[in-house]
Amino acid sequence: MNAAEAVARLRLARTEGVGPASFRRALDRHGSARAALEALPRIAAAAGRVVTVFPAEAAEREMEELARLGGTWLHLEEPGYPELLTATEDPPPVLGVLGDASVLLRRQVGVVGARAASAGGRRIAEEIAAGLTTGGIVVTSGLARGVDAAAHLGALNAHGRTVAVVAGGLDKPYPPENAALQARIAAEGGAVVAEAPLGTAPLARHFPRRNRIVAGMVLGVVVVEAAPRSGSLITARLALEAGREVFAVPGSPLDPRCRGSNDLIRQGAHMVEGAEDVLANLPAAPRELPLFRVRPATDAAAEAAAKAPSLPGIPGEVLELIGPAPVAVDDLVRRCHLSLPAVQAILLDLELSGLVEALPGNRVVRAAR
Repeated sequence: MNAAEAVARLRLARTEGVGPASFRRALDRHGSARAALEALPRIAAAAGRVVTVFPAEAAEREMEELARLGGTWLHLEEPGYPELLTATEDPPPVLGVLGDASVLLRRQVGVVGARAASAGGRRIAEEIAAGLTTGGIVVTSGLARGVDAAAHLGALNAHGRTVAVVAGGLDKPYPPENAALQARIAAEGGAVVAEAPLGTAPLARHFPRRNRIVAGMVLGVVVVEAAPRSGSLITARLALEAGREVFAVPGSPLDPRCRGSNDLIRQGAHMVEGAEDVLANLPAAPRELPLFRVRPATDAAAEAAAKAPSLPGIPGEVLELIGPAPVAVDDLVRRCHLSLPAVQAILLDLELSGLVEALPGNRVVRAAR
């Protein structure tokens, strides 16, 4: 990839309204990010919208700043980008990396769990991480307090490699007390990975996006102490949907921190007491089990869809077929009597215009307004 296309990809990825799915479709349709950027204002204008493309100067400054920090960029479907992550539904278009980016190409297992972990939970996380590194596995986690930090430390102290996926920018270590751990991971042969732009403070809405990267890069996820509705269970669910193995360490039923992880075992997750239990059940490649969620329609979504603008011609006919309930793209092809490439091209325009939203499982839904 030449320098101009690298800048264009970062600009497209940073443009408001362009998500991972629409980024990928834009590249497929236009052949390059530069061509997609040129087409974006026209597409938005046709839908009565105004789009502000991320400035080239800002993208170049971010690239220069990451280089100053000693980092590198990984672009989707380019050499060096994590292969397993590419195979997920919405891989990040661009990743910033501090440390050794090549470690992302090795076999990884995620170890995640409670931030307010017990002493026993931290100890088992460290021991499992150390055992995994002895087995040649890279330990991946989210650099959070508690189990995450323990997993990173267990791998480092066993002279292994570990990957930290952070929710904010690479220049904004979080939590602050883990800044030294982040630096140590990058310095000792591991990698620190971020999807968010430099300067981004980690907010609550960023963590599920971080979790999907952890789940997407690994062959399996080990959960150590997770309360119901915790972020660790989100990571486990995303891993399951991507066909990855899910492991859980059993805990006391009297400890609320263990209710979520114990429930994973009841639902069929591998029960583990040590790294050997993980290594014995770790596949060579992910299973083909895309169990995608179906988002139910709500009254608010239906009302918003009814107020959405209409479009003339064939794009308008396709838009009319899309409502607040998810619909399969194959169903749209059958109902509008167009070819699949033609429907995909129309859907890309509608998505970039903010009128529809792509969902996992090759489905689309009318965007709420």
